[in-house]
Amino acid sequence: MAAMTTVPSYAPSLWVRVCHALPRLDLTMQMRDNVFVPDSWEYQQTLLVLSSLSAIALVVSLLVVLSFLIHYCCCHRGDRSEGSEEEEEDEDGSTGHGYSGKKGRGICCVTWVAVAAVTLCCVAIGIGFYGNSEANDGMYQLTSSLLTANYTLASIDLLISDTISGLQLSVSGPLSSMEELFTGSKPFLVSTRNCRRLSENVINLLSSISLSRSGLDAGLGNDSSVSGAAITPLTPVPPSVAPTMVPSGGLMPNPFSPGWAANTLMVNEDYRWLSYVLLLLLDLIVCLFILLGLAKQARWLLILMTVLAWLALFLSWGSLGLETATVVALSDFCSDPNAFVLNSTQFTTGTSADILDYYLTCSRRMNSPFQQLLTQSQRALSNIHTHLSSLDRNALPQFPKAEKSLREVQQILNSTEGNFHQLVALLNCRGLNKDYIDSLKGLCYDGMEGLLYLSLYSFLSALAFTAILCSLPGAWRSFPRTPNVSSNGNPGYESLPLADRQSPPPSYSPSMLTGYGGSQSHPNPAHSRNLYSR
Repeated sequence: MAAMTTVPSYAPSLWVRVCHALPRLDLTMQMRDNVFVPDSWEYQQTLLVLSSLSAIALVVSLLVVLSFLIHYCCCHRGDRSEGSEEEEEDEDGSTGHGYSGKKGRGICCVTWVAVAAVTLCCVAIGIGFYGNSEANDGMYQLTSSLLTANYTLASIDLLISDTISGLQLSVSGPLSSMEELFTGSKPFLVSTRNCRRLSENVINLLSSISLSRSGLDAGLGNDSSVSGAAITPLTPVPPSVAPTMVPSGGLMPNPFSPGWAANTLMVNEDYRWLSYVLLLLLDLIVCLFILLGLAKQARWLLILMTVLAWLALFLSWGSLGLETATVVALSDFCSDPNAFVLNSTQFTTGTSADILDYYLTCSRRMNSPFQQLLTQSQRALSNIHTHLSSLDRNALPQFPKAEKSLREVQQILNSTEGNFHQLVALLNCRGLNKDYIDSLKGLCYDGMEGLLYLSLYSFLSALAFTAILCSLPGAWRSFPRTPNVSSNGNPGYESLPLADRQSPPPSYSPSMLTGYGGSQSHPNPAHSRNLYSR
């Protein structure tokens, strides 16, 4: 006995359940049960409140940085005016880099705090790259599943249109010719008219499966087959989950169409992925050049990186707000996606939610909503085949001119039966339900995980840049001051202490030289006179 194939299922992940279970606060600060209704103004207000939390955090971080700057500027100016002698003593006891004594130890501590903050920022950047990759993988799986479903829907639409156009061609062409030939034979004429009536019945049954009846009616008015170029397979809306047929230059596709949704998501995902890559590269460049500035003690480089660090701080808190709102909305959707799809679908006249529910759940206890239509169509095609076989045996010996028309009808019938079997297989819920489950897994598993990692990256990078902006002014003090330069380009010695200066060679006046020379004996007085006279 062959093993039965299991239907793929979807269950919310742990992170989805956790994020959805968190209480929400509306603008009245009252607890409320969150339901995913994105068109509701109350729900949008909740997301705005959640997004505004990052703005509050940004204000707090700005106040922290401002307080550190005020403390550094005001307090250290007072220390320089009141305790200049103590600073000189610390500088005299230092090793030349400002890292000895009380002041030196404080500067060294602040510098290492800046290095630790930069290291934390680099760790956050690594988390951000991973989260961006996971989110991109989830969106890729989502768009791939939507495109596969769109291909299935396009195949269903083409099979229906080809089958209807073929049957219409047989009714208007060879069957009409056979009726004219069998005018004098009532049994053969009745069989031909039965074939015509059954073909029209199949056309009506298959037309009820397609959504775009106007497009089909336009195609039925033409004797040739419906061109695939005039079909835009772009909607799974019930009752048939068949794509909508619109003219090539017609209206916009239905928003719930998988093809339109996949194309829109791919374009938006490209911009999102590129934006995060640029943001991550900006943070990485700032962190690396801050480390370089601290190592080379380059003031101009730290000034430039400080400006970029302010920009990165604003972008980190802003991205965190968007990610928080997206995570909350996505968790609400992924907790019960079937209910949202069923409630948000705009049904047309005569349709039922059971058809869409059949493809969303694909339960074994549910029968196909098209089972009766397909069964009646199959019976009608079998009856047509029976009548044609009877005419082949009995009518052709008497009416040999009808052989060409009969063979054309049989060829169209064989093609119709092949299309019909493919249509039955495609209308089964397993294929479309698998695409639906794969799209949910890509969005709610990988996509949700990627957004959570991106939220963690934004939070850590915001904290790191806040610490960097607070510590850079203190690390600035560890840089040595530039020595004075004289007018000829040589370093001067005005700023150096006297103990470090070298004494110039002594200069002697002629009288001193005479006295000095007289107090010494020279073996050659002439030589001495010549020496002193120079």
